[in-house]
Amino acid sequence: MRWIAVAGMVGAALWLAAQGSAGSQEIKGSDLTPSAENMARTWNGASLVLPAALTGGLLWQGPLRDAPAVSGRSPVVLFMHGSSGLAPFVTEYQRWLADDLGLPSIAPDSMAIPDRLTYTSPVATDLYEKVHTLRMGELENALAGAKALPWVDPAKIIIVGTSEGAVPVARLANPLPVARVIYSWSCEANYFVDAPKTAIPQETPVLSMIATRDPYFSGENPWNRPYAVRGDCGNALKSHQDAMIVTLASNKHTILNTPQAHDTTAAFLKRVLAR
Repeated sequence: MRWIAVAGMVGAALWLAAQGSAGSQEIKGSDLTPSAENMARTWNGASLVLPAALTGGLLWQGPLRDAPAVSGRSPVVLFMHGSSGLAPFVTEYQRWLADDLGLPSIAPDSMAIPDRLTYTSPVATDLYEKVHTLRMGELENALAGAKALPWVDPAKIIIVGTSEGAVPVARLANPLPVARVIYSWSCEANYFVDAPKTAIPQETPVLSMIATRDPYFSGENPWNRPYAVRGDCGNALKSHQDAMIVTLASNKHTILNTPQAHDTTAAFLKRVLAR
């Protein structure tokens, strides 16, 4: 199924205005090692949000290492944050999952790694790929960790990612997650990867959502001029059995908490979890 909200074309001047200073390169830190120690840090420091139904009282929010006792068994959302880390909009999204859908969520904290390398785009493609390797390690570790939690139904693990965090969600070949949601990543060749490497199993339900004028992955970004970008995951997912590709008429990169994103995501998750 495919739903596209069409927006008019805008010029480079408008794109630059939306970008502000995003083109100034900056690198801090150095560690991108997916070591066992680093993976443990990202998992133990993960942001956990539990709905009231699982706590027997009120919604609970805090680091996974401080999790309270949970009764029962539940689906869970594993959320991969973007390059800004566990920003406030991540917690907003997790609380929405808990309050509106009754879903617990765990967001590994990549920035819990001491001296974790951070960047302001654009940087070299090989550096981006080292970041993607780290994030894939975090996701694989999170899947193993979630399966080991006594309150998690291992047959109903959903993986969600935004921007940098959406790349491993799209690249993971493991058929375990019952569904995937990809925000603000276009699953195609562009400045951010050496190749898209999308590996979602054909039978896995997937929702992909991105802005038509995404400041990073659309064709309006000058960094993408060497590439024939489409700006969404349509080509990567066109042969999948259950894929929804949604584009929002916007120039915003962070879209996961828009009313459109919430409404579409809620319907998608309710459907796949009802199977």
